[in-house]
Amino acid sequence: MTTNTNTHTISRTDALPGSGEKSEASIALGWLHTAKFLTTAPELHFLPALEVPEIAFVGRSNAGKSTCINTLTQQKQLAFASKKPGRTQHINLFSLGKQGLMDAVLTDLPGYGYAAVPKQDKIRWQQVMANYLVTRKNLMGIVLMCDPRHGLTELDEILLDVIRPRVQEGLKFLIVLTKSDKLTRSEATKILSITKLQAGGGDVMLFSATKRKGIDDVAKLLWKWAHPPTDTTVLPAPAPIQPPLAE
Repeated sequence: MTTNTNTHTISRTDALPGSGEKSEASIALGWLHTAKFLTTAPELHFLPALEVPEIAFVGRSNAGKSTCINTLTQQKQLAFASKKPGRTQHINLFSLGKQGLMDAVLTDLPGYGYAAVPKQDKIRWQQVMANYLVTRKNLMGIVLMCDPRHGLTELDEILLDVIRPRVQEGLKFLIVLTKSDKLTRSEATKILSITKLQAGGGDVMLFSATKRKGIDDVAKLLWKWAHPPTDTTVLPAPAPIQPPLAE
């Protein structure tokens, strides 16, 4: 069953009336600031069927995912940051769009890989997440959070393998190196180069909520993902799979 939504397609050319980088960032951040809680679901079948573009945020527990979402949307408590990493088990959806017209959705997926979580729960959450990434029809972009001090982990690499077929078909992909203020300039340059090689054609950006670094660049990219010059084409979703993502 498809949930009826008010959709609104904005031409990137129309919405960004030629005023340069600052104007683009202001428009993108203003759009992200419209984020509102839409729904939460413990399993895929509880999610509404939507036709607007969906951008999913994913990453290991404690990689700074909630902080990144809250910073981009300029809302302190939009995404829930648990004091016990790995305890947030639901898929949370947030609507985006001005004047009451939803034109995109941000999805906050459960963090994965936290050691204190029972293995059985890890497997269940990670299978739900993997099936979402593979089968969600209106999913058009994925943002992977990574703490650059640790680099891409084995679980991150498995996730990249899961989404690679859809990326090859045109799914957008971005790795956000969070907490980049913890790095020296030379360390940041090195990890950025290494991660670009690992990203398999995806974008990679340094990000720091503390130092306000990378916020404009990430915001502009997400806006462009959701508002391409032509109508967004929804990628066909393959059949569900359940890859073993547990450690």
